[in-house]
Amino acid sequence: MSATTAPAHPTRISLAVRNSATMLRRNLLHARRYPSMTLNLLLTPIMLLLLFVYLFGDVMSAGIGGGGADRSEYIAYLVPGILLMTIGGTTIGTAVSVSMDMTEGIIARFRTMRIHRGSILIGHVIGSVLQCLLSVVFVGAVGVAIGFRSTDATVLEWIAGFGLIALFALALTWIAVGMGLISPNAEAASNNAMPLIFLPLISSAFVPVDAMPGWFQPIAEYQPFTPTIETLRGLLLGTEIGHNGWLSVAWCLGLAVLGYFWSKATFDRDPK
Repeated sequence: MSATTAPAHPTRISLAVRNSATMLRRNLLHARRYPSMTLNLLLTPIMLLLLFVYLFGDVMSAGIGGGGADRSEYIAYLVPGILLMTIGGTTIGTAVSVSMDMTEGIIARFRTMRIHRGSILIGHVIGSVLQCLLSVVFVGAVGVAIGFRSTDATVLEWIAGFGLIALFALALTWIAVGMGLISPNAEAASNNAMPLIFLPLISSAFVPVDAMPGWFQPIAEYQPFTPTIETLRGLLLGTEIGHNGWLSVAWCLGLAVLGYFWSKATFDRDPK
């Protein structure tokens, strides 16, 4: 009699990968079925881009450059900041989505199933990063349509710029996941995540830090958006990056690690 072979059980890693892929598909399907939130979050950076370019572009370019009005120069200055602001806005949707999962009972159902618990958060994170990148491409296309050009950037600088955008999206997504996990409802999650779209407004996205009042400059300078914007601006426009390069990477890695452990600790906590 031949010995029967016991069915192979998936390893922990393969189970995590398979479950994470399933959760990713689930989140992408939700985003496709309910596109209104993504579109609403996209409207803010697009409207700000058009507003500042067509209403304030000549005045702002004259003030920044110290010479004559040149709207094209201000478009080049503005677009990198708007791209990173788009990431902050998109991750608000992530916080809301995570909070809805936590409050509507689906997470309680997942906890009773034989799935890798971390895959639930990983699916949200990967899905959010993909949505961030697609949103950045869309807003970037609007910027190109109204005159943004990056003629001085090399292929390596474009790749580095895209990598920086992806790393920044990953960092803010983990922070947004943590905000969603601690929120009692979707409205609270949206309010808790508002700093992710408010911080770009007080950064160097719209005007240089040197042009701000002296008392306000440290607020604008010592936050994650300003060095990341300056690094992306330098990569796309060929301007000096200086110390902003390593500062932006340090901010991204620090926020990603903080958001990951915060989210994991909150998610692993037994529900009350």
